[in-house]
Amino acid sequence: MAGEAPYQVRWGELFVEGVTVGLDGDEKTGTGVTVVLFPPGAVGSVDVGGGGPATRETDALDPDRLVAGPDAVMLAGGSAFGLAAADGVMQALWEAGRGFTAGVHRVPIVAAACLFDLEDQQRPPGPEMGRRAAERALAGGRRTDGRVGAGAGARVGRGLGSASMPSGQAGVTLTAHDGLVVGALVVVNAMGSVRGQDGSLLAGPKDWDGSVMDMAKAIAAGGGSRRGDRTHTTLGVVVTNARLHKGACRRVARMAHDGLARAIDPVHTLFDGDAIFAVSVGEAEADVTRVGTLAAHAVAMAVRRAVTLGAVDGKQGGE
Repeated sequence: MAGEAPYQVRWGELFVEGVTVGLDGDEKTGTGVTVVLFPPGAVGSVDVGGGGPATRETDALDPDRLVAGPDAVMLAGGSAFGLAAADGVMQALWEAGRGFTAGVHRVPIVAAACLFDLEDQQRPPGPEMGRRAAERALAGGRRTDGRVGAGAGARVGRGLGSASMPSGQAGVTLTAHDGLVVGALVVVNAMGSVRGQDGSLLAGPKDWDGSVMDMAKAIAAGGGSRRGDRTHTTLGVVVTNARLHKGACRRVARMAHDGLARAIDPVHTLFDGDAIFAVSVGEAEADVTRVGTLAAHAVAMAVRRAVTLGAVDGKQGGE
């Protein structure tokens, strides 16, 4: 019907059957781990849009590789150091009997991507933190939102260093009237400013008077390009109950990046590590273009929610 919303929106969790989320973090140092766990048989791929990624097992998710998809995706702080947390995720999943069968062994496929949140003397996430997050996902965890998990140390407007604002992570799930479900969890640690759907500035570097600056304009004018400030990345996981092959998941991941571009300006720069994973866990019939379109909407919505929640949590935390 004309004017009727094409989908129902649910906030704060990935409401996709069989998908759980586990979080762990260090509130003192402001870093953490988010694990998204999928049911057996999941099919998935990834698209890396940024020029400076810190990733693990992304090659395995290429459509012409052997495995169908990941058992879990781990997002974490700590830059490349944080990838070590995936060892703990693998151990927890192996003990739970999860993984790709290789002879007499099972090898958990844990794809991972990290953002840069390193501060002076900060200890990056390690295997213990990854293990705890995985155990919480195995126990059926669902929470996604706030300055938690990989979003514990996330900020927006890092292109101007200390003028940046606290951010975080958020989840949103879109359910169409015919039962198609597309959910997105996004961790926003962006260089660029974040805009609302109406074009207004929601978050970014702060000017001297406390107002939010337009990062794209600052860069165009020659600002925000100091080498020490090139520490950015926005990461996401898209999950759907649509039955998709691996190549279609890659296409959904690529289309989902459009959601980042709608909300963050600039994005996908040489110094970003932006990456989005797309995973199919169901049997619903749906065209890949439709799934990708919904994914882009969900990603943009999750970005805006993450910075809104991050600003609130940051104030509560004294930032």
